[in-house]
Amino acid sequence: MRARHDPARHLRRAGVNPGWTVLAVLAGFGALTLAIPSGQAAGFSPLPIAYDGTLVSNLSAPSLAPGGSGTLAFHVTDPRSFAPMSAVTMTLDVYAFNAFPGNATSSVGSAGAPVLVTPTTSESSANLSLGALSPGSTVSASVGVATAANTPTGTFAVRTALEFVANGTTYRLESRGWFSASVWEAATFLPNGSATLNLSVLGVSGVTPETAILVSSSNWDWALGLILGASVLLVAAGAWVYFRRAPKSSSGAR
Repeated sequence: MRARHDPARHLRRAGVNPGWTVLAVLAGFGALTLAIPSGQAAGFSPLPIAYDGTLVSNLSAPSLAPGGSGTLAFHVTDPRSFAPMSAVTMTLDVYAFNAFPGNATSSVGSAGAPVLVTPTTSESSANLSLGALSPGSTVSASVGVATAANTPTGTFAVRTALEFVANGTTYRLESRGWFSASVWEAATFLPNGSATLNLSVLGVSGVTPETAILVSSSNWDWALGLILGASVLLVAAGAWVYFRRAPKSSSGAR
């Protein structure tokens, strides 16, 4: 994205239900990805179907008080027009922190940062093996989220990646947080400034959504919820407009 989004500015304008979930790329963390490695250098084959945003859906992260725990859930769907998917793996990674109050974005370096809990791990990142899916089927999955008493107040961005095999080809989709700002800029803007999506530049098969874990004391629940809600409205509206356009080439610019 070309400029960092300031959620506080929209908080003064919007009244949004704090229960809304961040379902798309988190605009408030865009500037931080300058320090994040870009996507896979070797590149992955583009999907042979039009991307419709349903491969990963219902991405829902919890709102927690420091010391609390909850669940981060999502759905993975094999589109009806696609081939059977095997070796399906979903990666979730807590990668950025936006403090509140103050709106200061930074990498996750705090000892009190939330961890993603699976039956075998309790770390900032989790890899979930989802097995195989047939066309038209959906699997629901989740990981636990745990915070500490000293977890700071704010939002913790969670980037995602989906990898699977179909017809003998390995596909990988990644969210905004895996790419540097310069790579994302080159892949999503044409020289004239108009929007595009060039998967060849990103080196992935498609793009997945992101979410954020909200950590707040009772004093800040409504304010933080409004910030997230305003961000959701803006980003979701932009994504809807973009993906409603008729796709052209999934391997190059669209």
